Amino acid sequence: MAFPSPDLQACIDACLTCLSACETCAAACLNEPDLEMMRACIRLDRDCADLCALTARLLLRGSTLHAQAYALCAAACDACAAECAQHHHDHCQRCAEACRQCAQACRVLAA
Repeated sequence: MAFPSPDLQACIDACLTCLSACETCAAACLNEPDLEMMRACIRLDRDCADLCALTARLLLRGSTLHAQAYALCAAACDACAAECAQHHHDHCQRCAEACRQCAQACRVLAA
């Protein structure tokens, strides 16, 4: 495969940044005093991190499943961003922003 186009590289970078933000958020959420309140956030962080990692790998290898990967990753990022945005913690706010940027990068490629 040739070097990725700028939009493809931006999406890969956004996926990897989001993966990192989601993993960091999930780990930080586990240390919050009200763990019950953070359950949905942790679950969505983990799902989103996994889908971001998968999407980045599929894009890097030029998979024919790229369209499905964009759509699923954007959906996971949207759900995670919505949940994280509800929490005042810095890690949640950073994660929500990374998720919004990743979803947007996926939509650019899907268009």
